[in-house]
Amino acid sequence: NLIAIFCLISWRIFWLTMANRTAPAEPPRCALTKLEISLLDHIVKDREPCSQKTLSHYLVKIARLGGYLARASDPPPGNTVMWRGMTRLTDITLGAVTMANICG
Repeated sequence: NLIAIFCLISWRIFWLTMANRTAPAEPPRCALTKLEISLLDHIVKDREPCSQKTLSHYLVKIARLGGYLARASDPPPGNTVMWRGMTRLTDITLGAVTMANICG
């Protein structure tokens, strides 16, 4: 059962990594929940203002949570950085949901 869960998690990480490379202009709701999007907007500040927030914009924010520096010369984020970022985002999301249940 644990291996099955790990397969699903690793598939999502790989899918997000490849979606950033193949379909960067898609809307973020095709891969992320509303809560994840709002938490990313709140926690990871934009380095430069942008008018249209795409899937790539939010996936780079996730990668920045995992240690990606997002410099102009850097290659697109890989699976390891996306995994680290998704781990942190999942922990943050769990904390937000828990606090909403306790306080709400």
